Parts: sequence; C-alpha cells; structure tokens
Amino acid sequence: MKIRLVILWVMIQGLMGCSTVYYGTMEKLGVHKRDIMVDRVKDARNSQNEAKQQFLTALEQFKSVVNFKGGDLEKEYKKLNATLQKSESRADDVRKRIRAVEDVSGALFSEWRSEIKQYNNETLRRSSQQKYDATKRKYEALIVAMMNAETKLEPALVPLRDQVLFMKHNLNARAIAGLSEELVSVQMNVDKLVRDMESAIAQADAFIASLQAE
Repeated sequence: MKIRLVILWVMIQGLMGCSTVYYGTMEKLGVHKRDIMVDRVKDARNSQNEAKQQFLTALEQFKSVVNFKGGDLEKEYKKLNATLQKSESRADDVRKRIRAVEDVSGALFSEWRSEIKQYNNETLRRSSQQKYDATKRKYEALIVAMMNAETKLEPALVPLRDQVLFMKHNLNARAIAGLSEELVSVQMNVDKLVRDMESAIAQADAFIASLQAE
C-alpha cells in the first residue's frame, strides 16, 4: 500500500507541469479545483506574511549597518547580503504562489461557466450563476490586492540591492555613514510593501472564509 502511495505521489508531481492533466488527475482522486484553490490561496497568504516579516528584518538589518559604530564591517556586510538573498527568495516565492492561484482560478471559473450552461432547471441555473458572480467578484478583489502587494516587492528590493553592492565596494565606516541618507527611501518602500501585504493577507483570509462557509 505504501509503495502504491509513493508511486501515486511521484506521478502527481510529474503531472503538475501540465495544469489540465494535473487538475483532472486530482479530480479523480476526489480533490476538486475549489479545494486546490483554497489551498493555494492559503499558501499565497502564508508566503506574503513570511515575505513581510523578512522585509522588516531586512529593514532592521539595514538600520544596524547605517548606525554602525565600529567593529567588523565586513561581517556586517555579509549579514546584510545574506538578508538580501533571503528577501529575494521570499519575493520569488510570493510571485510563484500568486501565479499558482491565477492558474487554478482560471481553470475553476472556466469549468464553472461551462457547467452553468448545462442546467435545464432555470431556477438552479440562476442560483449557480449568482454564486459564480459573487465568488468571481471576491476573487477579483483578492487578486488585485495580491498583485498590488507584488508590485511593491521590486521597489523594496532595489535600494537594498544597491546598498549591499555599495557596501561590498566600500568597506569603510566613512562610506557606510553616507548610507543614512538612503534609509528614508528604504523605510518608505518597505512600509508601502508591508501595508499592501497586510491588505492582501486580509483579503485572502476573507476569501477563504467565504468559500469554506458555503
């Protein structure tokens, strides 16, 4: 039995490259697109929350470098560079999670529209159409919030990349002191990112709750 489950898991992982086949396979296993959508929205929400925390960490790390009072400056550079790399990774994960939500939602709504046309009973058809319209509106609000947050990732990363590169080329305290002028820009970009991330996370929670309540 365990061997069969392992083989099945491997097959499913291989099929994930082709969304249509993957969704069809999962459907046969009793896992519907709606379930996959809820899971992916949760994953996207969690990824955004992790990215938010990581960027706040990066901001604090940057502040500590700006306020550097002496010691091993190269060590501080390595710490900030490691923080930047982790922030880049978190940002990439957020982007991938949002794309995954878009993919399954497209398949779900397409299937739903097609199935609405199959009703013979007008009352049932109209009820299904109303649920479709309500869910689609909630989804559109969610994806807009997620994309707004996504657009803030790069502006938050750009100055961090610049300052890490600057530190690499100027490992002396006088040069680092000049970074204080950039702190305001870094702070503003991270603050905007955090606000939009929190908005998207709240939208995701509301969307998940609305689906699970039905």
